[in-house]
Amino acid sequence: MDGGFGPTVVFEIAGIQVTETVTVTWFIMAVLTIFSVLVTRNLKKVPGPVQSIVETVVEAINNLTAQTMGEDKMGFAPYMGTLLIYLAVANLIGLIGMRPPTADVNTTMSLAMMTFVLIHINGARSKGIGGYLKSFAEPLAPLLPLNIIGELANPISLGFRLFGNIVGGLVIMSLVYGGLSSLSASLLGPSAPPILSAGIPAVLHVYFDMFAGVLQSFIFTMLTMVYIAMAMD
Repeated sequence: MDGGFGPTVVFEIAGIQVTETVTVTWFIMAVLTIFSVLVTRNLKKVPGPVQSIVETVVEAINNLTAQTMGEDKMGFAPYMGTLLIYLAVANLIGLIGMRPPTADVNTTMSLAMMTFVLIHINGARSKGIGGYLKSFAEPLAPLLPLNIIGELANPISLGFRLFGNIVGGLVIMSLVYGGLSSLSASLLGPSAPPILSAGIPAVLHVYFDMFAGVLQSFIFTMLTMVYIAMAMD
């Protein structure tokens, strides 16, 4: 998607267009991978400051998984931790001038489809294929169509909730910067730098990029855990 508020095409590889979303995602993956390797290659019994922070984050993710999904589902903790950290970084990366990958519906719907697949694969593994399919007709057989629609709606609501919140903040901040630039030009002249854009938007960045970004990461991960646990129980 080109133009407007959509991700622009950065370059092409063998005729395939590579957008901002893909390049920023690659950047996030590289940073998180390098950080993970550097932090875990020399673990000590007496941890230093960085190792202590990492261990605290890992313990928090394990506790969150255990409390939300149950002790018997701790095997999901690595995936949930990866999902939470990726989403948090992706949502916050706008603070350094990059376009958040989660402002692209292709990213959010892809993550939602991963959740959808995990829900039904693990539900079938836990209850057996027959038992899992039978659960769609509970508590009454006539509710089968509604239950199916509800399951199909889960990934759609997951993906569009995250996308809507992130791209909404991006649109609002773009309008704020544009308005303040125009106001600066009106007050100080067309050749003056957009002074008003330098500090006023900072408060809005705290909400849209930091608070809302981290909150949406947590909500997406929590709902993923809840949906999988419900399908398995």
